[in-house]
Amino acid sequence: MDFRFTEEQEMVREAAKQFAEEKIRPIAAKVDREHWFPAEVVRDLGTMGFMGVAVPEAWGGAGLDCVSYVLVLEEISRACASTGIIVSVNNSLACHPILTFGTEEQKQRYLVPLASGKKLGALTMTEPSAGSDPSSIRTTMEDGGDCWIVNGTKNFCTNGAEADVLIFLGYTDKSKGNKGLTTLIVERDMPGFSIGKLEDKLGI
Repeated sequence: MDFRFTEEQEMVREAAKQFAEEKIRPIAAKVDREHWFPAEVVRDLGTMGFMGVAVPEAWGGAGLDCVSYVLVLEEISRACASTGIIVSVNNSLACHPILTFGTEEQKQRYLVPLASGKKLGALTMTEPSAGSDPSSIRTTMEDGGDCWIVNGTKNFCTNGAEADVLIFLGYTDKSKGNKGLTTLIVERDMPGFSIGKLEDKLGI
């Protein structure tokens, strides 16, 4: 079995490495020290196809394989782990669920701008009383007919304060245990949604 990278994978890695060294490493300390979100860099990463590496081109992504995705993350994270997390959350926790389970309408409305870097995504799972254990979360989701009513509080949501589109995890039926969990796509400007205090964390 040949484990060497393909020519395309090497080209992708080199592009990510060059961009990371020139554009990301010089601002890495500022990102962590000042809790600064590198919006311009994230837009440029989207233009390069790195905000939707393994998403098909038809849905706004680069249409590359998962090895290329890992190589991109390695090079970005080598320069700045915080920026690497921004990229990985958008790719893995926002784009991937919509690509895998979303309807055609949802893909067009959300996946295309997320994968192309025109919008930013996040996953809201962690809660004050539940950590990152999905079975312990308290957020509930109720079908209100022409809308969904979501009640809950999330914390430590990577990209949360900047995200345009959030994948929300909650219970539609607690009696079913883990099988009562579901996800909804929430837009930051939907009624009732608000962003709380930004915590003073150590990096990322």
